[in-house]
Amino acid sequence: MTTMKENNVKMTNYRWVICFMLFFATTINYLDRQVLSLTWKDFIAPEFHWTNNDYGTITALFSIFYAISMLFAGRLVDKLDTKKGFMWAIGIWSFGAILHAFCGIATSGILTGHWLVSFGEAKQFISGVDNVAKIVNVSVTLFIFARIVLAIGESGNFPAAIKATAEFFPKKDRAFATSIFNSGAQIGALIAPLTVPFIAKAWGWEMAFIVMGLLGFIWMGFWVFVYKKPEVHPRVSELELAYIQQDKDEEIEEIAPVEKKKVTFAQVFKYKQTWAFAFGKFMTDGVWWFYLFWTPAYLSSVYGMDATESAVPIFILYLITMLSLVGGWLPTYFVDKKNMHPYAGRMKAMLIFAFFPLLALLAQPLGTYSYWLPIIIIGIAGAAHQSWSANIFSTVGDMFPKHAVATITGIGGMAGGIGSFLINKGSGALFDYSEAVGMRFMGFEGIDSGYFIIFSICAVAYLIGWMVMKLLVPKYKPIVDL
Repeated sequence: MTTMKENNVKMTNYRWVICFMLFFATTINYLDRQVLSLTWKDFIAPEFHWTNNDYGTITALFSIFYAISMLFAGRLVDKLDTKKGFMWAIGIWSFGAILHAFCGIATSGILTGHWLVSFGEAKQFISGVDNVAKIVNVSVTLFIFARIVLAIGESGNFPAAIKATAEFFPKKDRAFATSIFNSGAQIGALIAPLTVPFIAKAWGWEMAFIVMGLLGFIWMGFWVFVYKKPEVHPRVSELELAYIQQDKDEEIEEIAPVEKKKVTFAQVFKYKQTWAFAFGKFMTDGVWWFYLFWTPAYLSSVYGMDATESAVPIFILYLITMLSLVGGWLPTYFVDKKNMHPYAGRMKAMLIFAFFPLLALLAQPLGTYSYWLPIIIIGIAGAAHQSWSANIFSTVGDMFPKHAVATITGIGGMAGGIGSFLINKGSGALFDYSEAVGMRFMGFEGIDSGYFIIFSICAVAYLIGWMVMKLLVPKYKPIVDL
């Protein structure tokens, strides 16, 4: 009893426990997402005869299904609430991650009739099939199916995480909290090249998917006991609850269950704030996914590195992206030290971050001297993206009531997924074309010219996104009638 009373009197910091749970979920999310990019070129493509275009098709369709799923994932999270929504999300995507491992066996079964075989036996049966086109078509289709399951599950990660952040943090701290859990993307990307290629080399590419997929189920076991809303959580003191709810007077909250309104797409698309968030995501999400999905292939195609040789450069790249933690701190600095409104501080920070990706224009020219230079440049651009991402997510909690946050986040995620679909599919087709015809562009030849074009698009995407967002919502304007 005494302990309970003391807990209610003193300032607790349980909100950071929730933040770190979100961090670990995002880490697992990006580990699962990265396995294919680190294994396809050296391990999977030789087995199934894939080209850049085949891989581009798989990643592009992952992006579009992720986008579609994001549209509904946000609404589902709002309906199920944070705890159940997150559990369903990570459970589905972990199952989808493991499902990739069995695509080889399924290909063997469809093409040769041998279903009950080991991973090694499946490879042998597939190698005996003379029709390469069938191997490509069947394997690509099966991997697309596995990626769809992964996409459906992963689409719930950010809506649930953003909703949890809005529930446990005041407005001024949300960007910083988001940047912390969002840094799990970099940590996942850091761990992946140091583990996945070596697991694939030692035990087969299939085990890389299985090992990473199992981590999600472990996380679920902890989430069950860790998460409750701050209003009813026994580990959250009255002082911490007051700190969390310091913006309560500014926010439109449900007073009673009977007063809850069903948020429809028709309603939210009436607001410029929705379109601003969606456009910002459309322009920039694909850039991060391009770096995530194509950097290993870039090092392989341009510099002839295999998956294990590129492990250290990719690790360094994502280590550099950890600079994005500044991205969450900078708006807090503008608010606390410069007395700016949170939204104004956030937009100013995003403008600063939008200039750093311009360095990508130099990735290919400087890459002729050393592969380390584009690695450093992509790392800085990636850090800028994650800083941008932490703040653009937080704009949703700034302007929309909490009961609509996940829905709006889902809409933005769909827009980002569409942008990612376009850049991933376009990249695969462009790289195969530029290599096949020996395309020349701006002094580059072959596949190098293709990468220069995509790097250039990535460089200017953020400034375009920011300008349109600022044009649509020039000043802070919260939604009060939703």
